[in-house]
Amino acid sequence: MSSPDPASFDPAAGGAAEQAGCALCAWRSRRRFTGLLAGAGLAALTGRGWAQDGMRDEVGKTSTFTKLVSAEQVEAAATQQYRSMLVQARDQRALAPMDHPQVQRLRYIADRIIPHTRPWNPRAAQWKWEVNLLGSPQVNAFCMPGGKIAFYFGILHKLQLNDDEVATIMGHEAAHALREHARERMGKTAATRIGAGLVSSLLGLGGLGDAALSMGGQLLTLQFSRSDETEADLVGMDLAARAGYDPSAGVTLWQKMMAASKGAPPAFLSTHPAGDTRIRDIQDKLPKVLPLHAQAAKPQRRFAPPTAAPAG
Repeated sequence: MSSPDPASFDPAAGGAAEQAGCALCAWRSRRRFTGLLAGAGLAALTGRGWAQDGMRDEVGKTSTFTKLVSAEQVEAAATQQYRSMLVQARDQRALAPMDHPQVQRLRYIADRIIPHTRPWNPRAAQWKWEVNLLGSPQVNAFCMPGGKIAFYFGILHKLQLNDDEVATIMGHEAAHALREHARERMGKTAATRIGAGLVSSLLGLGGLGDAALSMGGQLLTLQFSRSDETEADLVGMDLAARAGYDPSAGVTLWQKMMAASKGAPPAFLSTHPAGDTRIRDIQDKLPKVLPLHAQAAKPQRRFAPPTAAPAG
């Protein structure tokens, strides 16, 4: 896909997948990288970074409901939807070009995080990771199955995120894909549709490919459970710390989220941890990941948030 003219990118264009994603998911209710696991990245996985478990003992096994749908088909559906979203964004002048400073920033941070994803999900080694920036004032970001990441300009600009906070969000969103939360939710929906009586005979057989295809359209609007969100917070902190970003940034991130949401309906009260609860949980778990950050190689580059106010 060709990149749009840099001058044509409109940070406030909106419209492109306005309902997509997570934005640390509680906010709403919620070019490809190659060779990322080679060289220094692979050394990071086999070195002393994983000698410490970090959050490994805080996260349980993958849900058995994921066995009801094919990972390959879920990832293929995600890729198709991601492609369609990028086409729509480009047509609306809402897809940032590769040389946009914030795109370079997002991809630099992703380059540091991605090599640490494989221990959380072996499939991540084959994923064609992508990171793009959409011109929308929404405070939002997401990672679809297969490593398809998108940030909205609004979350970078309105919250004036530093790199540690961006890494916290990116780690959280990547965690949803690594822990296959979308696949799990689709499996649960499939189980409901086919009836509980058939579930026991289907578990482990992966026999619901058609169900995965029929539900593929949910991937841009899928909402995750409270337990999914908590798990993504933990895994995201782990990933950010191993990538050399300060995991305590989750505290300032959620303080910014809470400040920005004043006067807005408490849309996330039903299924997502409230901001103050999330902050306490992050603070409680910091001792497990701060040693990872202390021994991690630190970023050689630092980036500033966007300063120009979106038009409109």
